[in-house]
Amino acid sequence: MPTVYLSPSLQEFNPYVGGGNEEYYMNLIADAMEPYLRASGISFVRNNPEMTLRQAINDSNAGNYDLHLAIHSNASPPANAGANTGADIYYFPSSASGERFANIISDNYRNVYPRNIQVIPTTSLAEVRRTKAPSALIEVGYHDNTTDANWIRNNVDNIARSLSKSIADYFGVPFAEPQS
Repeated sequence: MPTVYLSPSLQEFNPYVGGGNEEYYMNLIADAMEPYLRASGISFVRNNPEMTLRQAINDSNAGNYDLHLAIHSNASPPANAGANTGADIYYFPSSASGERFANIISDNYRNVYPRNIQVIPTTSLAEVRRTKAPSALIEVGYHDNTTDANWIRNNVDNIARSLSKSIADYFGVPFAEPQS
């Protein structure tokens, strides 16, 4: 059975326009992913919101995970606050598996997210650079933009389903809907 480490944002200090914060909404997405992953026969472990980023990376690296998914939302630089929309999916450039996973996420996310999606190699994000398992980090939208923030709030399950399908696609296992 494939196993994934889910790492929703630990950034409680990043406020959403209209209320809430990044940690809260990304954990809602991870919560909503669990039934899809179980239905698809994919095992998972999650970080704990009380962890630091270093602790989450160490926790991921201490296990024998086949994949690491970091789930975040973005914010514009202060000079452009609220002006940007879009989703960014990051991977470590020397990881062919990470790049493949990032592209699968992008392909599936296009079915639910109505704006620009970019797949971006990076060497600066610790969760894609320092994890042992192939990894990707998705910024699901901009939480400082009213349109994106509201879209995230209203599409938690759609985001969760898309990310879970991406994980199933990566592993080559059939994606299954949870039974009620």
